[in-house]
Amino acid sequence: MTVRLRILGIDPGSRLTGFAVLDCHQDCATYVASGAVKTVEGAFKDRLRLIFQSINAIVAEYRPDVLAIESVFVHKNASSALKLGHARSAAICATFEFDLEVFEYAPREIKQAVVGTGAATKAQVQHMVRALLKLDGDPSPDAADALATALCHANQRRLQATLRGVKAMAGGVQ
Repeated sequence: MTVRLRILGIDPGSRLTGFAVLDCHQDCATYVASGAVKTVEGAFKDRLRLIFQSINAIVAEYRPDVLAIESVFVHKNASSALKLGHARSAAICATFEFDLEVFEYAPREIKQAVVGTGAATKAQVQHMVRALLKLDGDPSPDAADALATALCHANQRRLQATLRGVKAMAGGVQ
């Protein structure tokens, strides 16, 4: 008997933090919820507090089993990367009281898992997330990135299960 796994996907940002909740059972991922925490106003510490409180409330409501979150990357300037890191930390810390296991994925890894290329555009990610989850419309870019992060984890989980099965069939150590 296989067990349902509920995944919380997070696309961190200091102004918009995307979130998504998927249920995974065997090879099927089912959409539960998604959206974005908007923190465009106020001092930086207040925006971090809002991210923390909002993600904490989302975890309390949906009770995910694991957290999949995009890792920080430095693209253009270090200041932006530091702010992204703070937002990411606020989101992760918001899950501590629920003792979720945390899985981190690089942006290129997420795009590769969902679109098939690590250089995919936001529009391509939105399109593939909509198609894979059979959604009625395109999610917002931040919600789509969070959904893609959750789908990436679902794919990795499925791959690991397959590899364990192959090792077991071959008489290897699990």
